[in-house]
Amino acid sequence: MEWGLGAAGVAVGLLIAVVTAPVGVSGAVFLLPVQLSVFGVPSPAVTPTNLLYNVVAGPGALLRHRRDGSLRGPLVRRLVMGTLPGVVLGAVIRVFALPGPHVFRLLIAALMLPLGIWLIARTLRPAHVERPRPEPAPRTVTGLALAVGVIGGIYGIGGGSILGPVLAGRGVPVARVAPAALACTFATSVVGASAYAILSLVRSGSISPDWSLGLACGLGGLIGSYLGARLQPRLPETLLRLLLGTLAATLGALYAVDALS
Repeated sequence: MEWGLGAAGVAVGLLIAVVTAPVGVSGAVFLLPVQLSVFGVPSPAVTPTNLLYNVVAGPGALLRHRRDGSLRGPLVRRLVMGTLPGVVLGAVIRVFALPGPHVFRLLIAALMLPLGIWLIARTLRPAHVERPRPEPAPRTVTGLALAVGVIGGIYGIGGGSILGPVLAGRGVPVARVAPAALACTFATSVVGASAYAILSLVRSGSISPDWSLGLACGLGGLIGSYLGARLQPRLPETLLRLLLGTLAATLGALYAVDALS
């Protein structure tokens, strides 16, 4: 990779991670359109490249959350245990059933746009109208994590980026959701990247990641995610929920426009 392209990858990874890490989003979801439109990474290689980004960038935020003690608790374990088997299945589906980028973009738009709008609407609803909702049951969380793991394996976003808006919308505080979602994203990305590496041995085409780009963006994300996680405790819950919903809705809108244009 040329030095200029590598520097651009570092800058993109850093900027995305600083904005997304405070709400538990790895930033890989926003790296996808950059890969396709700016760096010209072929599909389905964009997915394992995203997973590689998560593997490199994830420890930055996790190190910060570990120091705060926020990685302890059952939520982290349930999310990780549910998404790990799902991400392997998602990788197989992505390689053998959904190789085309058009369908890929439509699916992520259909998922993330309504999810983001729903979270924003719930956050902006007047306090005297909204009734506190109980947090989802442990079995519900595990089942949801399994389904999201499949989606994360297909999209290369680790799963935590989807679980974050869903759990926040169900009433779980973002301060709890963010570290659990990032831990889930990191664990599933390690497994997902390994699955794609194995599939590349038995399937022809652009299945293996773009190593140089993934590592460059991941290096920027490593720094940015640490800074973003450090910023999170200083932000109010309402702002974090609105940011999370806005990120999800923006991503869905970008992919909808891109897929329909």
